[in-house]
Amino acid sequence: MKCPICGKGLLRKGKIKEYMFGVYLGEYPAELCNKCGESFVDSKTMQKIEDKAKEEGIWGLGVKTKVTRTGNSLAVRIPKKIVNYMKIREGTAVYMHPEKDRIIIDK
Repeated sequence: MKCPICGKGLLRKGKIKEYMFGVYLGEYPAELCNKCGESFVDSKTMQKIEDKAKEEGIWGLGVKTKVTRTGNSLAVRIPKKIVNYMKIREGTAVYMHPEKDRIIIDK
């Protein structure tokens, strides 16, 4: 079957290593494009991946937030779900740095 993404490659059976937010969720069966590398899983496999992410406590951690002004600086609020997952408290020291078009905050 042709790849629905690139339209050039053929899909073949294989396995993918699945990560979410840097957390390894396991290896799963998938259809892989031999040209663009895109992977496709069936609904049962997707459910297993979601269940593992929920078990790890990372399901739903990705959220949008707005940049606000505080004095002469800009601030980003960290949502409660992420605060709880990362065990961040007021006064927690973090290291922030740019990486290409991202802002990385390391605890």
